[in-house]
Amino acid sequence: MELFNGILAVKGITFLMFSVLGIAALGYILGRVTIKGISLGTAGVFLVALLFGCIFHEELTGQLVTNIKDGTGSIVDKVSFVDSALKIVDNIGLILFVTAVGFIAGPNFFGNFKKNFKSYVVLAVIIIFSGGLACAGCIAVGRNFTDLSNDEFTALMTGILSGALTSTPGFSAAKDAAPDYQGAVSVGYGIAYIFGVLGVVLFVQIIPKILGANMAKERELLGVTAKKAEAKKKESKLIEMDDFGIMPFALAATLGIIVGAFKFKNFSLSTTGGCLLVSLLFGHFGKIGKVNIMPKDTTLKVFRELGLMLFLIGAGVSGGAKFAEYFKAIYFVYGIIMTIVPMVLGFLFAKYVLKLSLLNNLGSITGGMTSTPALGTLISTAGTENVASAYAATYPVALISVVLVSQFLIMLF
Repeated sequence: MELFNGILAVKGITFLMFSVLGIAALGYILGRVTIKGISLGTAGVFLVALLFGCIFHEELTGQLVTNIKDGTGSIVDKVSFVDSALKIVDNIGLILFVTAVGFIAGPNFFGNFKKNFKSYVVLAVIIIFSGGLACAGCIAVGRNFTDLSNDEFTALMTGILSGALTSTPGFSAAKDAAPDYQGAVSVGYGIAYIFGVLGVVLFVQIIPKILGANMAKERELLGVTAKKAEAKKKESKLIEMDDFGIMPFALAATLGIIVGAFKFKNFSLSTTGGCLLVSLLFGHFGKIGKVNIMPKDTTLKVFRELGLMLFLIGAGVSGGAKFAEYFKAIYFVYGIIMTIVPMVLGFLFAKYVLKLSLLNNLGSITGGMTSTPALGTLISTAGTENVASAYAATYPVALISVVLVSQFLIMLF
């Protein structure tokens, strides 16, 4: 018996369920380990998933089942566990997380965005532009010490940039711009993604400790109140579609996927951008007529955490499989440079030029770095979900910028 036209067999589904649950259990245990106040939190799941991918990379990248056969019975298309099952886990997790973040940020987003509009736009551009410059510098130096052709090396480095910024749209744009070297782009993305996740996750925890930040005071300086959200909660006469608000959540996610699928001159918001946009609007308005379209807080928190967990498992296992097969130390170093340079420059620019408060600064950094896992960590570190507004405001600008920079680098070099 097979499911989805042979893409996932029963054994594959069983292995998938066992893997996801086992990685989650071990990952949360690892995430609880705290050293001098610093912990991985949910990102512990990513490390365990990465290790799992490294150990079982041969099984994961091999053929899962025969997908299509021609008249002679020969295999026409091979489908690996990484390309099928884990991609589903990854995408479902991303949709759940981003949609939940949009709903959470929605009630306060537009007021905060209007207040700090220029800061968010400038900061996102600074982060992505500095990442692009770091990538260009690595290309200029590194091409003298590689056996790859100039075009292939450039494709690889652009893939590293998209991985360092954990940007799936940037990754897709780089592959589209370098159709003859998509494998090189994928390798670079897979290797750099590892530090791209862990680097920002650790950064948003370490910086407050280095600065000796008083989180209670920083939460006040964030300058965002929940009065609007509280006012909406008082409207008790609204019609509830279900007890938890799953229906409006599912509707927002569905519409977001549709919006993200539209392309304009090879650019699209992607599933991530589409779900974020629609859920922000749902969260902002809170109702349609007398129908409540705002899920309960508990529902949003559960979906946010579940989505982040599934996303990290899917990305971690597939990244680990590629990491084991293609890893070279110098590629990892390039990824570290392309993560640290834009992150540090962005933070310093926001602090000393834009004069943003610490939590607004760090929230903007997670959005500018398009780092979904880091936002989850920052919410725990800050003790407030209001930092999601800064992430949501910076993210769209960064999304567009990283797509343009990725394409420009390939054309330039």
